[in-house]
Amino acid sequence: MATVEDVRWLGSSLERSYEVFVRGRLKFRVGSIVYVAFSLDETEMGFGFPKEERAGLVAGAPEKFHMPRESEMRFNWVESSLAALDPIEACEFVVDAWRLCVPKKVSAAYDLTHPDGPGPDHPMNR
Repeated sequence: MATVEDVRWLGSSLERSYEVFVRGRLKFRVGSIVYVAFSLDETEMGFGFPKEERAGLVAGAPEKFHMPRESEMRFNWVESSLAALDPIEACEFVVDAWRLCVPKKVSAAYDLTHPDGPGPDHPMNR
């Protein structure tokens, strides 16, 4: 079961990423682009995800993922239940969403310093 704290450290540490609160909701941005957002009760995590692959993700694991609201369907976005995700999986979705917002050279630099992905750097794994 993932929590906001399991990924908050990561969102705050990614290059060009910063934390904001909008109407009481924690969100992570790169510039003006929101790539991760949590529900007010912190049980749901929405994140950037390619529209073309969204239906497959939701159909493959409906207990974990669901489509965004109708008004957000035009965006590269999907919603998830944090309780259904494990912490490492949640971190991987945060990094993948961040990749959609940053230049390729920035994400390539991240890959060089984190060849095994975000998991090994997770505070729980230290």
